[in-house]
Amino acid sequence: MKVLTIIARLLLGLVFAVFGSNAFLHFLPMPPMSGHSGEFIGAMYATGYLYAVAFCQVVGGLLLIVGRFVPLGLTFLGPVVVNILLYHIFMDRSGLPMALVVCVFFLFLVWRYGNAFVGLVQDRKPAGS
Repeated sequence: MKVLTIIARLLLGLVFAVFGSNAFLHFLPMPPMSGHSGEFIGAMYATGYLYAVAFCQVVGGLLLIVGRFVPLGLTFLGPVVVNILLYHIFMDRSGLPMALVVCVFFLFLVWRYGNAFVGLVQDRKPAGS
């Protein structure tokens, strides 16, 4: 299980580090988009929001690759993974299989590092209450 965790961590980290850095360096050609998906990505680019998302992808991906602060990296990537999945469900179904693979890797890593997130789902009163 440890080897599978390392493989999932490295693959997911590479995916996000590479595709996130592409927003800044433009080394992978992007096909023209049309319709609602093109409008969505165009709006993200025009407002600069795309760079904020890409920054989260790069930071989260690098933290997964390095293997230090993996829960922090997963925290950076969580909202991005949700948005990737929803984008491919509602706007561009052609990328849905890859989005599902990314979700499976992400959920597997959250499960493996679950002890770091257990405090988020505990119903406890704050200290001193």
